Amino acid sequence: MLLTNNLGYPRVGAFRELKKANEAYWAKKISADELLEVGVNLRKENWETQRSAGIDLIPSNDFSFYDQILDLTLTVGAIPARYQSLLDKADRKYNLDLYFAMARGFQEDGVDVTAMEMTKWFDTNYHYLVPEFVKDQEFSLTSEKFLHEYEEAKTLGFETKPVLVGPITYLLLGKEKETGFDRIDLIDRLLPVYEGILSKLASAGAQYVQIDEPFLTLDIDQKTQDLYKRVYARLAKVSDQLKLIVTTYFEALSNNEETALNLPVHALHLDLVRGENQLDTVLPKVPQSLILSLGVVEGRNIWKNDYEKSLTQIAQAVEVLGKDRVWVGPSSSLLHVPFDLDNEDNEESLPKEVKNWLAFAKQKLQEIKDLATLANGDVDEKTKQRFEANKLAAENRRTSTLIHKPAVKQRVSNITDNDAKRTSVFALRKAAQQAKFNLPAFATTTIGSFPQTKDVRKWRADLKKGKITQEEYDKEIAEETERTIRLQEDLDIDVLVHGEFERNDMVEYFGEQLAGYAFTKNGWVQSYGSRCVKPPIIYGDVYRPADMTVRWSAYAQSLTERPVKGMLTGPVTILQWSFVRNDQPRETTTYQIALAILDEVQSLEKAGIKIIQIDEPAIREGLPLRKADQKKYLNWAVRAFRVSSSNVEDDTQIHTHMCYSEFNDVIEDIAAMDADVITIETSRSQMELLEAFAGDFKYPNDIGPGVYDIHSPRVPSTEEMVNLLRKAKEVVPAEQLWVNPDCGLKTRAWPETKAALESMVEAAKILRAD
Repeated sequence: MLLTNNLGYPRVGAFRELKKANEAYWAKKISADELLEVGVNLRKENWETQRSAGIDLIPSNDFSFYDQILDLTLTVGAIPARYQSLLDKADRKYNLDLYFAMARGFQEDGVDVTAMEMTKWFDTNYHYLVPEFVKDQEFSLTSEKFLHEYEEAKTLGFETKPVLVGPITYLLLGKEKETGFDRIDLIDRLLPVYEGILSKLASAGAQYVQIDEPFLTLDIDQKTQDLYKRVYARLAKVSDQLKLIVTTYFEALSNNEETALNLPVHALHLDLVRGENQLDTVLPKVPQSLILSLGVVEGRNIWKNDYEKSLTQIAQAVEVLGKDRVWVGPSSSLLHVPFDLDNEDNEESLPKEVKNWLAFAKQKLQEIKDLATLANGDVDEKTKQRFEANKLAAENRRTSTLIHKPAVKQRVSNITDNDAKRTSVFALRKAAQQAKFNLPAFATTTIGSFPQTKDVRKWRADLKKGKITQEEYDKEIAEETERTIRLQEDLDIDVLVHGEFERNDMVEYFGEQLAGYAFTKNGWVQSYGSRCVKPPIIYGDVYRPADMTVRWSAYAQSLTERPVKGMLTGPVTILQWSFVRNDQPRETTTYQIALAILDEVQSLEKAGIKIIQIDEPAIREGLPLRKADQKKYLNWAVRAFRVSSSNVEDDTQIHTHMCYSEFNDVIEDIAAMDADVITIETSRSQMELLEAFAGDFKYPNDIGPGVYDIHSPRVPSTEEMVNLLRKAKEVVPAEQLWVNPDCGLKTRAWPETKAALESMVEAAKILRAD
């Protein structure tokens, strides 16, 4: 009989309950016990939802108050030295102050520490906190969260499968903070802690433990492949009672098949969405003792499963292994999709026809159960009805008139290489731009957004509810925009922004104005910590019916003599941060978006906006995990950006922004984007990320390395920013440097924003005096 196996479940709550509780705790409005109680309730709801759906192997320890890798860092005691003064020795389930200090930084009671570096979780829009390792790194069991949550579930009547990120993946996800060693060589120091974790779970009665090793789907060397064999041979000996499940996702095993299939574990999970054809090569090699868990339900997108296709894959495995050695599950954790489609009742933004094509986390549980039931063969009437409904929905989507727009397709096919080139080279453009703007050395700017206060959010909510008129709303936005322009003038910032008070999200805002998009009301997905996004849904061909940003950008520019940037989101980021249609290549969809952004760029230019920022924070995120697939992606991703930004005058300055990415392996492609100015996140890494721009390949255009971390509430000093800029000047010529924060200021409060920007401008002036 096929069992059902879920890898992980969304944790922020169907209505962002965790986000609200976290932020209330940070604001000292609720106690630690009240925050912990929210966690208890969310976990209980998730376990009950999964049990009610008929899931056999239900995960625990997939919940986190901020990030699962941060949880593991605390568990194994890899706490950077700068946090030692905050280490609370009290016997608590969660050491919250230390935990959140590592995530967000801490600036109270004479203690001032920076947050840990944050970067993307493989090729998703989820961010994890990067473990930091030193040469003499010690590990110890510092937190028993994994055990507490298993025991909590058991007390509530749920038998769960604790989830751990594997030791090799954990080390590879981290960074060496000193030279002279390789972090993977720390494995023998780390393994005793994992053995202790497994031993405690065995003593508590756990039957299964899921160990995530996604690096088994990446390009790893022979040393690492051999290490997997040695590590799991050792972990398998901890307890005869425990059944270890090694979980892979986001790609096929490919050349790691032999290694993964021969690990001494009970089951191996495969992603059959990203690696849909890997059963052909895997099945002949499966040892007699191994169970395969088949990830047939898409864990990262929201389209209904194609039951007929998935049943074919399941049948292929069952024919070789038998039903007792095949499990059915999602391709990855369901962390990356919203909670429940039943919470969507907004037909205006999510048409009924489009909604019928979708499945969120709760619906995906039903899909997993249906597929297992259908494959087992003992099918009840309700399952038969859902199977028929699934086939009808797939056929309706294939034939829907909502999706295809011939004029849009024709415009994409007409793109030429000349459409992706600026008229002049950068040196000539820079001279023209300097003649126009006369900016000082170390020119200062911000990334785009300014604090969206409760008032700003309330105006937007009141407008949607009809409590205020459009005219009343516009008046409030105009006044807030003018206040922000005046503040920036008073701070003496060189290139201003309008603040983006009219915008809800940097992708959703544009999606709402583009054809081919649908939107949810409660489709929240965690991006990092308490930050949740509501990705729009690309269901059809995309085009721009009208101007999207010109009104407020032009208004802001009318208020000042200083240049005001037009703020746009780039085509690759709009693609990456949406739920993307899966019925045509992503490349085609990206070019459709690029042409829509180009139309907006040209409208801004005509309106007198001569500095235009096209943010592409997700261009590195979209990079395929396997090196063999990367160049093709980079070619069309860079070309799409250039299509969106090239058809402008030489004295129109194009900026782009990227954050929380490693650039070393794609630096030449980033240069090929040919943006006049790129602003990047560098403060959490203490300018380490900037080294990619100054190695053997000399980055030719201007760079704004972020000098303070906007994801932390702490206010850095002028001296701290000056030191970072001096570090930057050591690797990048001074004439190429701009001065700016790491990212937009939307989530910050006004007092800390003003204080930090004052320090930033002062730091720039000190560098000019140097």
